[in-house]
Amino acid sequence: MTDSYRLGIDIGGTFSDFALVDDADGAIRVEKVLTSAHAPEESVMRGIGDLSGAIPDLLGRTSGVIHATTLVTNTILERKGAKTGLLTTEGFRDILELAREVRYDIYDMFIRLPEPLVPRRLRLGVPERVLADGAVLLPLDEAAVRQAAAVFREEGVGAVAVSFLHSYRNSVHERRAAEILREELPAVTVSLSHEVHPEPKEYERTSTTVLDAYVKGVAEGYLERLAEGLAGRGYRERLFVMLSNGGTATVETAKRVPVQIVESGPAAGVEAAAYFGRLAGIDSLLSFDMGGTTAKLCIVENGRAARTRSYEVDRQHRFKAGSGLPAAVPVYDLLEIGAGGGSIARVDDLGLIRVGPDSAGSAPGPACYGLGGAAPTVTDADLLLGYLNPGYFLGGRMALDRAAAEQAVGKHLAEATGLTTLEAAAGVHEIVNENMAAAARIYVAEKGKAPSELSLVAFGGAGPVHAAGLARKLGCPRLVVPPHSGVMSSLGLLAAPVAFERSRAVRQILEAVDLAALEAGFRALEAEAGELMPDGAAIVRRSVDLRYSGQDYPLEVEVAAPCDTPMTKGDWEARFEALYRSHYGKVDDDNPVELASIRVHVSQPPPALALARPPATADAPPKAWRDIHISPGAGMERAPVYERAELRIGQEIVGPAVIEEPESTTVIGPGDRLRVDPLGCLAVDLVIHRPAASDDDANETPRPAALGRP
Repeated sequence: MTDSYRLGIDIGGTFSDFALVDDADGAIRVEKVLTSAHAPEESVMRGIGDLSGAIPDLLGRTSGVIHATTLVTNTILERKGAKTGLLTTEGFRDILELAREVRYDIYDMFIRLPEPLVPRRLRLGVPERVLADGAVLLPLDEAAVRQAAAVFREEGVGAVAVSFLHSYRNSVHERRAAEILREELPAVTVSLSHEVHPEPKEYERTSTTVLDAYVKGVAEGYLERLAEGLAGRGYRERLFVMLSNGGTATVETAKRVPVQIVESGPAAGVEAAAYFGRLAGIDSLLSFDMGGTTAKLCIVENGRAARTRSYEVDRQHRFKAGSGLPAAVPVYDLLEIGAGGGSIARVDDLGLIRVGPDSAGSAPGPACYGLGGAAPTVTDADLLLGYLNPGYFLGGRMALDRAAAEQAVGKHLAEATGLTTLEAAAGVHEIVNENMAAAARIYVAEKGKAPSELSLVAFGGAGPVHAAGLARKLGCPRLVVPPHSGVMSSLGLLAAPVAFERSRAVRQILEAVDLAALEAGFRALEAEAGELMPDGAAIVRRSVDLRYSGQDYPLEVEVAAPCDTPMTKGDWEARFEALYRSHYGKVDDDNPVELASIRVHVSQPPPALALARPPATADAPPKAWRDIHISPGAGMERAPVYERAELRIGQEIVGPAVIEEPESTTVIGPGDRLRVDPLGCLAVDLVIHRPAASDDDANETPRPAALGRP
């Protein structure tokens, strides 16, 4: 027996997904189990146990396990992290509450600001001061650090964040403070700002360090239990974890700075969408990942998604920037919405149906799961609308209770609104689609794109059910549903390279920069990142953060190595101005360009992922016919149901139709034309209803002749 398998594991809020690839022949085995919210590692072992039934000594024959998790995010949202203290420069203990002194909604008289993770009594200042150029103005008062440690000990603190002024330029005081804290509090975890986020902006750096300290104990314990559990089942290789920026790291690196996996799960989905976009030759796409708790959207161009360092956790108003806790780590620039299969529907004080953002999760789950849930959810509505097969959920391993769904929707929604149960279910489906479309329109517009330029790539357990409706509302002309769409994020883990990023603040006018010193800085960062690579060989990509002097937010510009030619500065400035113009429509000729920081991104080549294609040689007939809800205001209509695994490459289907697979279901509307492409993706050309030009000239794509009815 040879080690020929690789395993991707994505733990979501409702389900944990598994994708096992046999590198010998490209065969894929997938699994989906309910997530154990109290102990996610139990879900992992349960899923691996199910996969192992057909493969003896599975983990012993597996060459790589890559993992994505929502643990860090959930720990912050649920406020279940360690009791945390903050040690900072004297006079700056209130930086977490002062923040940027900006109201994210100036018209809200009852505005809610995020509650700091560290209460004021546990935020302690000590005498020390490092200047912006790295010079020490006031030495560290070591006695004050020991006094602070005594306070932390008395308060029962389990983690300490250390964030001193300008430690990104000179970390000597933070490193000494950490030594003292570890002497005085050996059982307490310590996070240092110059290790977590070595860049300016005191509030963002302090907030990120506090987040890291808050989750470090939880993350370390979970990752250690997971690694031990895998080893106990025969796994002998290193465990890798997906980072928020789409790279992967060893579990040891993830434990060192766990805040960098805060968006681990969504990043895996973006990686999967980018991978299939590259294979299919799609230049511009909108990744749409809808699971049980949230929906995530991200624009991917030319096989790459944009990244940002302006991310917030626990937003008080989900869509409003400034209402959450900053986590200054590189993440994919995506939109996350409280809309999933488990999103709860209710009737508000105005008698209107509202959906989400809260979710029933995996416990108790939607009413139709039969696990004790009584509130109506999106999944309950989709079941009543005929989109889901109650006997084929998870491939038939989990039966859905239609009567329980009818009871939940009827009692909580239909009776309160005077609608029929079917109308209420249709309303839930329509409202959640509109919620996602409304947020997506703003997101796409802010990126300078038009939906008509984008293909929607849909996945996740609930994504393909809602994708055609969402795409139609947005005006996306094409829908693509990749193979194994219900567990595609776990498949994306297997397409992601091992990668790390390191940065260093500079803050100098570009014209005055010493290129020799800068080249030395780049090489030091490359060496630092290279030490984290498990196998040495790597692809190195350099970039610089540039801005106009006096501005706060730089733009990242990729640069070539080495940076020691006479043309270097002029080339960087020209590329910055071109990027600045594309973002803002003009340049500032009267202002010098400033270098804010340098970065290196070190990665291994993306792993090969040769996927097996569907073996069918003839068009598959419908396996059944079922009544489904076709459109708002309409009733139920008979539609064919196909088994996805039986579809032939090149087979075409005209909607309405339902395509089922064990982990998800794709629904297409009247006139939509589906074709199975050479990769096994469902490529759907959608009927887009446009406003009529006049009463006599309706600008609408004509609907082809309907399929015959039995």
